[in-house]
Amino acid sequence: MTDRKPRVLATRLFPEDVETRLTAKFDAKLNPTDTLYDGPSLAMAANGFDGIMCAAGDALSTATVAALPESVRMIATFSVGYEHIDVAAAAKRKIMVSNTPDVLTDATADIAMLCLLGAARRAHEGTTMLRNHNWVGWEPRQLRGVHVTGRRLGILGMGRIGQAMADRARAFRMTIHYSNRTRLPADLEKGAVFHADPDEMLPNCDFLSINAPMTPATRKWVNAERIAKLPKGAVVVNTARGGVVDDEALIAALKSGHLFAAGLDVFDGEPKIHQGYYELQNAFLLPHMGSATVDTRNAMGFRALDNLEAFLLRGQTPPDLVTPS
Repeated sequence: MTDRKPRVLATRLFPEDVETRLTAKFDAKLNPTDTLYDGPSLAMAANGFDGIMCAAGDALSTATVAALPESVRMIATFSVGYEHIDVAAAAKRKIMVSNTPDVLTDATADIAMLCLLGAARRAHEGTTMLRNHNWVGWEPRQLRGVHVTGRRLGILGMGRIGQAMADRARAFRMTIHYSNRTRLPADLEKGAVFHADPDEMLPNCDFLSINAPMTPATRKWVNAERIAKLPKGAVVVNTARGGVVDDEALIAALKSGHLFAAGLDVFDGEPKIHQGYYELQNAFLLPHMGSATVDTRNAMGFRALDNLEAFLLRGQTPPDLVTPS
């Protein structure tokens, strides 16, 4: 029996309060320059470590997980999503994987509403006009957007974030439609209209908010065929995962005018996003900042540490254990 602290490799520069707790509880190797690891370098850096505290985007593919040293017993990701980790490959290696559910709900729903309002009210065009010194004063026809209050909002994925988005939309007296794998109980549904088939929801969406996880079934779910089912002049909002949207189809619909605008906080292949978005005035774009509040980022880190401490310090099952689907 040894009294040594378990060793944890931190793959990113995490919030100050999180790193303070991490170094107090573990023999931790930090990443003060926030240098990104690729798969081979991550596997090499993990040599001799018991756990890895990683983040979305880290290269924990099948090959990387297979190359991890025998010392690694747990991977705790600083994120709700865990598609960047091959969980099945980790399970074969008997490596625990955990995520950070629940703590991002309000912050992400706030950003989803910001994307909805920013897209509907042409916020990108307005701020660009001001910052480029092109505003000549108020004009009756200037920057006319889409009215939000009283309109129909469709939500794909009515989990915690989708429900929080619906609550915010109700303050704008929006009618809520949603599609989910299972129908919510009445007390959570709160009068929203359920659609077992998400395609049948689309004609009822003046606004469509994507709040579904990234799965093989949702990959490029927002495609040309489904966009065509939305009413002309609809607005698409995505704060879930970029891969749920077919970029080519969305850009084409924004250019043609079938869609009035889009509000996006996530992108397929980010940070290298589709170049077509940059030339669109009707695309309100944010750099994946849904969880970017001090409170939320700390809560994410503390949740990851709760999982690491449970397993590596107390020999317990991580409370947010992720298992292969």
